[in-house]
Amino acid sequence: MRIGVDLGGTKIEAIALDDAGSELIRRRVPNPKTDYEEIVEAIVGLVSLVESELGSTATVGIGHPGTISPATGLIKNSNSTMLLGRPLDRDLARALDRPVRLANDANCFALSEAVDGAGMGASTVFGVIIGTGVGGGVVTHGSLTEGPNAIGGEWGHNPLPPNEAGPVEPFDCYCGRAGCIEKYLSGPGLAVDHALMTGNRISPEEIVRSATEGEISALATLDRYTERLAAGLALVINILDPEVFVLGGGLSNIDSLYEEVPRRWGKYVFSDRVDTRLEKNLHGDSSGVRGAAWLWDADGRI
Repeated sequence: MRIGVDLGGTKIEAIALDDAGSELIRRRVPNPKTDYEEIVEAIVGLVSLVESELGSTATVGIGHPGTISPATGLIKNSNSTMLLGRPLDRDLARALDRPVRLANDANCFALSEAVDGAGMGASTVFGVIIGTGVGGGVVTHGSLTEGPNAIGGEWGHNPLPPNEAGPVEPFDCYCGRAGCIEKYLSGPGLAVDHALMTGNRISPEEIVRSATEGEISALATLDRYTERLAAGLALVINILDPEVFVLGGGLSNIDSLYEEVPRRWGKYVFSDRVDTRLEKNLHGDSSGVRGAAWLWDADGRI
């Protein structure tokens, strides 16, 4: 049995899977949000609850919004700032009295979809998160590819490539740079673009709904978004050439992307044709927590 924990912005969720990937139990608690020690206690309490209900101990994998710095062993690159500079893996291992495995939540998403999701059977899967932020993860032959800097898949913090949607103002990003893909392809980025072009600030959900209903300005906003996404993913194809992209996050529910983006990305790719597939996630919001569980193999090894 393996347990996966998803450390989300508002909740902490745990799932237990058997060796075939079938769900045994799922539980969640609120995220204390601001107190690091309380977050550690909440994760430990949730794992203990799951194990007590099932009457068995398990391996534990944890997905979180950040990564562990190879240089310091501490959390970096997290928008949950209370985690920054903390030895989260060591604190959890000590509290749970066993080794634990941590990975970025986008990596967990990619792993879940590669193991038994929309990317199952593909040699290289690039998991793409397009939601509140933009993230990614790379799975090659069933294994996460994180790299020596632990930033494998972080395509959202590259500059948005030039594209036919036209030039854009290089907005400042929280990472300290400007013009990052995340500033344009996230949900908030979609809303900002619509507001700049129309003067009407509405939510990403309203933009998509209005576009579906045929509203002209919303259709134009969605067209720009689609073009920029095609160019952004083409950048990944030119570097990694994955067999399949799997989209996750709230904007992955825009059905038109799966036909329109592959139709457009060819002009940005250094190839005479593009055989890369673009797929919607199979496990939805469960992909992150399932991927955390899959951080351990069937024999309990990392």
